[in-house]
Amino acid sequence: MPANPSEAAAPYAGTAATGPKPMTLHRLRAMRDSGQPVAMLTAYDAASAALLDDCGVDCLLVGDSLGMVMQGHASTLPVSLEQMAYHVGCVARAARRAWVLADLPFGSYQADAAQAVRSAVTLMQAGAQMVKLEGGGWTAPVVAALVERGIPVCAHLGLTPQSVHALGGYRIQGRDASGAQLLQRHARELAAAGAAMLVLELVPSDLAAAVSAEYPGICIGIGAGARTHGQVLVLHDMLDITLGPKPRFVRNFMQGAASVREAVQAYVRDVKAGVFPDEALHGYAA
Repeated sequence: MPANPSEAAAPYAGTAATGPKPMTLHRLRAMRDSGQPVAMLTAYDAASAALLDDCGVDCLLVGDSLGMVMQGHASTLPVSLEQMAYHVGCVARAARRAWVLADLPFGSYQADAAQAVRSAVTLMQAGAQMVKLEGGGWTAPVVAALVERGIPVCAHLGLTPQSVHALGGYRIQGRDASGAQLLQRHARELAAAGAAMLVLELVPSDLAAAVSAEYPGICIGIGAGARTHGQVLVLHDMLDITLGPKPRFVRNFMQGAASVREAVQAYVRDVKAGVFPDEALHGYAA
């Protein structure tokens, strides 16, 4: 039994003297192993990053979704590597505890592994602790090249927004047997390549649960049900300040909250308690 019981209750908290302990990949894996859900939100600027960090958000994703919610584009495709690096720097300078990961934007890793390494170096030097890339199959060798060079990688399967035109829109992926089998095969390949984290977006709940149970790393869901190792939302979506229609899996956490801080705290609390997402309400198994 620990000498200080509070240490067991909050193993990742710091002290008044030292401040919060920075999140690490090792601690994220320990959370997965102990069944403690990981709470992730997007962040694009220093003020938001500081607020989310202070509210106990475990991971801050500097997503290329900034192209839609910050820049007003219809998709993530126009976002450049230079723009991503700028926003990564803003977020990283404000984060004290949270793990910071960043999207490799469209066109920054598709050519070959060498291009991916150069792009990842740019984001890591800006302050990212992990980079995220989309897709399976051809991405496994790219992931391996990054991991071999000491760059932690988060993969992304299911709905991959950078491929929205090829997918025919923002649709649920893996609904039929062949699609589910392909996604599971890609997940195994990415795990073998060394991807420490995997985002599953807009896939049926049962499929996300099956992948999460097998995946050796940390599976984060968005529109993929409650049986992953954690959840992520676009900050603007959960604050109900989106430019367009809100996905059905998003809850408006500003409803009933007196401030943005209270809304973020409610999100973290509900993810940790396993009450968000609500599969019955949003129909994840469809």
